[in-house]
Amino acid sequence: MAKPRRNIKFNHRNGHSSSIDGRRSSFSDISEGASEPGSPVNAGNGAAALPETGPSEYEKKKQTFITRSIWTFVMIGAFFGAMFMGHLYIIAIVTAVQIISFKEVIAIANVPSRARRLKFTKALNWYWLSTTMYFLYGESVIYYFKHIVLVDKVLLPFATHHRFISFMLYVIGFVFFVASLQAGHYRFQFTQFAWTHMALYLIVVQAHFIMNNVFEGMIWFFLPVSLVICNDIFAYLCGITFGRTQLIKLSPKKTVEGFVGAWVLTVIFGIGMTNVLMRYSYFICPVNNLGANLWTGLECTPNPVFSPRTYQLPIWFPFAKSFSMAPMQIHILIFATFASLIAPFGGFFASGLKRTFKIKDFGDSIPGHGGMTDRMDCQFIMGFFAYMYYHSFIAVYKVSLGGVIETAITGLTAEEQMELVKGISKHLYNQGVIPDTVLDCMNIAVHRR
Repeated sequence: MAKPRRNIKFNHRNGHSSSIDGRRSSFSDISEGASEPGSPVNAGNGAAALPETGPSEYEKKKQTFITRSIWTFVMIGAFFGAMFMGHLYIIAIVTAVQIISFKEVIAIANVPSRARRLKFTKALNWYWLSTTMYFLYGESVIYYFKHIVLVDKVLLPFATHHRFISFMLYVIGFVFFVASLQAGHYRFQFTQFAWTHMALYLIVVQAHFIMNNVFEGMIWFFLPVSLVICNDIFAYLCGITFGRTQLIKLSPKKTVEGFVGAWVLTVIFGIGMTNVLMRYSYFICPVNNLGANLWTGLECTPNPVFSPRTYQLPIWFPFAKSFSMAPMQIHILIFATFASLIAPFGGFFASGLKRTFKIKDFGDSIPGHGGMTDRMDCQFIMGFFAYMYYHSFIAVYKVSLGGVIETAITGLTAEEQMELVKGISKHLYNQGVIPDTVLDCMNIAVHRR
């Protein structure tokens, strides 16, 4: 019998050669490999094809950058469009930001409620929001438009008893919450109660003061918002250019160099932007007509803070004896400093909150940017500061038409109000504003009373 020949390799009929050790690959191995998903076999030569791969990391980053850029321009366009169209549109945007941000923050803690199947948890959250907004918006409407609200027969009872109505609405929600407590879920429900009230204070209340800034003049809204946005951009540019020292562990990418560099550039930007905005009455005048826009404009006596003043320099100063500058240029240094050194801590707070719940973003309201809260975390505290600073150091308090009407309605009897009307009518007649026929009609009405 012939001896088998050693060390001789044969090509198999299926086109596969033997392995290095001389053993033949089994058909079952090939068939199993071909049957596995993601491991296709070339029909021509039986060799395994390369596995299909998804988009590369570069493609993903490119797509994210494009989406983020598009929505950035969309938001900028919507913001400037609303600002030029009028104060009412800006108020609508602020209201939308309030609601969306509140929804995003509440959603973080509301995830367990679906598993526990507790009734009324979500409904109570929205009830608290509605009650809070009713109180805050009512306060603003009564304060800024009392000359309209207090003379309306339907709105007068709501205006005079607004705070009591708001308190009773809150009490109703409080009683309903206590009645809905269930054994075994007390800790969770009280945590939800505290979480909701924290969101109301940090988001809804602070955003409400941003809306009040709009009523005081568009500049008090636009400047704080633009300062925060530009500071964020400057911090990023300075950080990637010469940032070396980490600023805070909550945000590892924030650097001391970027923080300080953004402060300097934000101050420069604030001074230049203020010089531009002070020239237009549309920005510096308080709202006296909600139908006004950039083209119709507003008319008012400018706040003295926008009028240039002459400041004397010390005698020993070599170059000049005095200089002229609007006080607003000094105030803007404070605004820019707060936007650069304090407002970012609103973002750090939000970062810590996200780390606590192990989430990347608060939501996906804005494609490429995450949630609304991710973009507004610094704006809330900045807007609150702008309101407090304005009313503490800049606002000029004087008698207003709404204040006089409020005093007459709430502090005088009906007979005294008629005498007031008679006296004002006589004064207007003496000034030639109204004819004698109107005066006679007023006198007849008073006598009939």
